[in-house]
Amino acid sequence: MQLQGWGRYPQVDARLIEPSSSSTAIATIKAQGPQDSLIARGAGRSYGDSALNSCVLGSRLLDNFKALDTESGILHCGAGLTFDQLLQVSIPQGLFPSVVPGTKGVSIGGAIATDIHGKNHHQDGSFCDYVDSFTLLLANGECKICSPRKNRELFHATCGGMGLTGIILDATVKLEKVSSVSIRSRSVSTHNLAHTIEQLECLNSNRFVVAWIDCLASGPKLGRGIIHVGNFHETGPLKYQSRRGPAVPFSMPAILLNRYSMKLFNNLYCRMNNKAKADTVQDYDSFFFPLDRIKHWNRLYGRRGFLQYQILLPLDSAQEGLQSLLETAASAGKGSFLAVLKKLGESNRNILSFPGPGLTLALDFKREASVFPLLNELDRIVIDHGGRHYLAKDSRLDESVFKAGYPQWKKFKALKEKVDPTQCFSSLQSHRIGLTAKPGSVTS
Repeated sequence: MQLQGWGRYPQVDARLIEPSSSSTAIATIKAQGPQDSLIARGAGRSYGDSALNSCVLGSRLLDNFKALDTESGILHCGAGLTFDQLLQVSIPQGLFPSVVPGTKGVSIGGAIATDIHGKNHHQDGSFCDYVDSFTLLLANGECKICSPRKNRELFHATCGGMGLTGIILDATVKLEKVSSVSIRSRSVSTHNLAHTIEQLECLNSNRFVVAWIDCLASGPKLGRGIIHVGNFHETGPLKYQSRRGPAVPFSMPAILLNRYSMKLFNNLYCRMNNKAKADTVQDYDSFFFPLDRIKHWNRLYGRRGFLQYQILLPLDSAQEGLQSLLETAASAGKGSFLAVLKKLGESNRNILSFPGPGLTLALDFKREASVFPLLNELDRIVIDHGGRHYLAKDSRLDESVFKAGYPQWKKFKALKEKVDPTQCFSSLQSHRIGLTAKPGSVTS
């Protein structure tokens, strides 16, 4: 069957295996031949080819609740459980994940494999900082319990390891107690990039902070934006919500997304949010997961799909690097509806985890031939400024660029070769960035 990531590029003709239990998953791995390889796939929300291979093991049916201790907030669940399924059960109990992604469609196993971060990394770190343990199915069919205390090396390689160390079967995660899931929020408009960065720092005491950037603005308005800040409200309902909005029924004509339609959208968005000065109370669903309201929104980019480009720049070079990135993208006329800027906090011990001290910018580009040379140019800017790329969003990164951004790649590869010497677990992405050998190649 044809499989693809959320960006709808690339596509691969794959054999999809969906075990209904951990024992079935174990039997599947044990039946693999020495030349066979596969990769785990959660809910299909990574954007590129990190969960694509000619054989894919889906965790969709491993979505059971094993236990939820409402006093301690400890959840034990299958790796295929999504944040949406989790919230339906946890919110009425006054429990909420400490870190959530930008969509509630992500699975728990996928959140661990990519070590997701949210709008609160500057205060609370990434998702794996709240993972107590997980069961990892290795290439030899053995299962290991991994945690910061047991099998620590394997734990820190798997968290953010893009599924290359094994199959996550289940996990134990710490949830936090909340008295309300309403969000007290406000919006702050900024005039240019320097002002945006300055305000991100000033608003750092808020729990949740994220900026939308007008990436088509130029000159003195370059980097202008709207910063959205929020904190849990002290009182309010503990009620699960899922706002139902329109669905995009088919792939839209790609020509509708162009420099002029994006400029119109950006101007309207700035005008609307310039008026939003006072604090407001909104439901958690609209604050954390605004795009989930539009079902199949990825179809807006047309049949050819799109590429999301997310990078991290260290604080000391962030302003100069971001200015160069935005100027280059704007001059190429490759604007983005979803231009998101966040300040991140300290790194954790996970070998390939993306977040670290600095600013992260995420841009969406409609897939067309002219965008690939632009992205190569942006790559050079990122590396020249000491940055790196988020593997969960990547679909075309060059091996040398990946290795420049992740200096611990040798440590990761050595551990992977130790626990998976036959490359049972690999993906299109891992072949492309040099973490696994391409099929048919000879390794020394």
